[in-house]
Amino acid sequence: MGELSGKTAIVTGAGSGIGAGVALALAGEGANLMLCGRRREPLVNIIAHIQQEGGKARFVTADVSLEEDVERVVGAAISEYGSISILVNNAGIAGGGAIHQHTVETWDRVMAINLRGPFLMSRAVLAGMRESKNGHIINISSESGLEYYKTNGAYGVSKHALNALGEYIQRENQELGIRVDTICPGMVLSEMTQKAPNLDQTKCLTPQDIADLVVWLLTRRPNIKIGRPLLIQTMENPWQS
Repeated sequence: MGELSGKTAIVTGAGSGIGAGVALALAGEGANLMLCGRRREPLVNIIAHIQQEGGKARFVTADVSLEEDVERVVGAAISEYGSISILVNNAGIAGGGAIHQHTVETWDRVMAINLRGPFLMSRAVLAGMRESKNGHIINISSESGLEYYKTNGAYGVSKHALNALGEYIQRENQELGIRVDTICPGMVLSEMTQKAPNLDQTKCLTPQDIADLVVWLLTRRPNIKIGRPLLIQTMENPWQS
């Protein structure tokens, strides 16, 4: 029996990268999973792997920036498993460049996925969590949500805002036994980052590193509060000069 046996978790952006790593790790701890993402094929592959290992997992293709899609994901999880104990807000997209060079379309799309999505997902699960006085939300932010890198543009702003969103949700709900943690990873090797120029892939974090931290957070005693966003980095700079 895993430490999360019997608990239901939703993981967004679960088809690849950190989301896939988190999904596999939670399945290994016995959680019932509802996965979502915009692309069907990667989700099918992750589900097949989990089920092959004896885990319980379903998926819904969805865009977390759309309210109706979020309602479908949450509704499917409740229909399949009865309740939701865990939400991992992982879905995110890149969007760099200097602020004055951004198009409105790029700005709005990054904010829609990286900030509106976690807001919609959190709002959708909080009703049930508040009623049961139990639940755990984990937001996958970024080192860019703690620092201020030039030309990081909409992405950096969205991650700073995500950190604030998590803190507001924590403070508004902790008296009901609901915890919120925000993880700020440095460079993680994934589909989104592996083609970045001047990147030494041997010095990057892996999705498993983040997944291990997610599991650790989810398995603390209920009265444990970690607090501010957690920065996780590598010892060596992955960017080559």
